[in-house]
Amino acid sequence: MLVPVWLSYLFANLPQIGYSILYKDNGVCYFEQASFLFLGGKKLSPIIGLIPLYDDEKESYWMLPGYMKVIEKCGGVPIMLPLTDDEGELEMVYSLCNGILFTGGHDVSPNVYKDTPKATCGIACPLRDKMEAYLLDKCLKNNKPLLGICRGIQFINAHLGGTLYQDLPTEYDCKVEHHMSPPYDRKAHFVEVLEETQLASIIGKGIHPVNSYHHQAIKDISPHVVKMAVSEDGLVEAIAVKNHRFAIGVQWHPEFSFENNEENLKLVKAFVDECKNGRSKRL
Repeated sequence: MLVPVWLSYLFANLPQIGYSILYKDNGVCYFEQASFLFLGGKKLSPIIGLIPLYDDEKESYWMLPGYMKVIEKCGGVPIMLPLTDDEGELEMVYSLCNGILFTGGHDVSPNVYKDTPKATCGIACPLRDKMEAYLLDKCLKNNKPLLGICRGIQFINAHLGGTLYQDLPTEYDCKVEHHMSPPYDRKAHFVEVLEETQLASIIGKGIHPVNSYHHQAIKDISPHVVKMAVSEDGLVEAIAVKNHRFAIGVQWHPEFSFENNEENLKLVKAFVDECKNGRSKRL
């Protein structure tokens, strides 16, 4: 199996970045502890793996800088993962990371939630669906922190047995703006954060302003998640996976508004801080 250059570099410098290899199996390294960057023996930052964005027309990977900047501002080190469904490679990059950020991007394929694609459904990326399914299952099994943004919340819900609206304008009676125009760092509508939820403990219960840029959304909520916030017109805007220390999804975009919205910064900071807190359970 070919190993990307950046992975080869990291494996060659495992002592410097806080790894100890537990064992190797068919060329795959399994690690005894979670990974942190070290400098002079001092633990500095958790490594956060970001799901890559893919440009179909240019056939290229890319990343919105906001995803990386907000992770850095909150004390983490973001790395964009390769787009692959190779389980050996995914196992390696998963082991490198203290947490996974499920970014926005392509529409979730209706095949994920056993529905028939409609003409109004956007372009899907089956390879990304497979990659995210593998990483999500690993995070849930090992209790590793994860944060889902926009597509991220949708994929979490769909993969865990929920369904989605394939196209809000044609399937839902929207009363507020869910697909705003730039700039994206301003309020599009309000959400109500429900009391006694994990999100309420982070940013507070009650009414909060959010930005919004999506045309799909949660329809039937998965039995494995808890609803934590709703929009003014009744859409699910935030969820948490049950019995997991930090597996949160939000429909809005903290990566666009963290610089002028303290609540969004608090959310990502809570995620990064959880990635710092101890090692994941290894099963």
